[in-house]
Amino acid sequence: MSIGIEKLTSGEVRIRPYRAEDYSILHSLMVEAFDGVSIDHAIDSELGKITANDWKWRKGRHLKEDIERDIDGVLVAELNGHPVGFITTWQDAEAGIGHIPNLAVATGCRGLGIGRTLIKAAIERFRRANLSAAKIETLEQNDRANALYTSEGFVEVSRQIHFVQDLREPLPPGN
Repeated sequence: MSIGIEKLTSGEVRIRPYRAEDYSILHSLMVEAFDGVSIDHAIDSELGKITANDWKWRKGRHLKEDIERDIDGVLVAELNGHPVGFITTWQDAEAGIGHIPNLAVATGCRGLGIGRTLIKAAIERFRRANLSAAKIETLEQNDRANALYTSEGFVEVSRQIHFVQDLREPLPPGN
């Protein structure tokens, strides 16, 4: 899937705050980036479409939730004046942890250091807030993200298994 951003191989990456007019393109970037590497996609792959809304709709909602939680924590990467990626963050000052729920880069712009630049901007934001740790999550099958996060100093502390049960099927007799 491509959202229509041609492969951009050079130019200056600029990180800036989120603006309301970014929503549509960031939503498209979110869906593109998480195709095949999101829990929501895995659920639909296992059970089929579970409601009138597919995994893309469910994953896309996360952007709206992230914006509502901390609009200042949404940073946009521009290359040659075009939004080509974003990162969402929020801060739990009491716990001392900065959270990175979502990071997305346009397929045609991957490998240019945009994700790395976004992570560095998020970490700097957390440092300015005097937080003690930064937390990011990914699925085991997201090799690109796993490599990026470890190269940026994140260490794996735990693994989690996600289970799903199809509630559309009636229970067998006797249950």
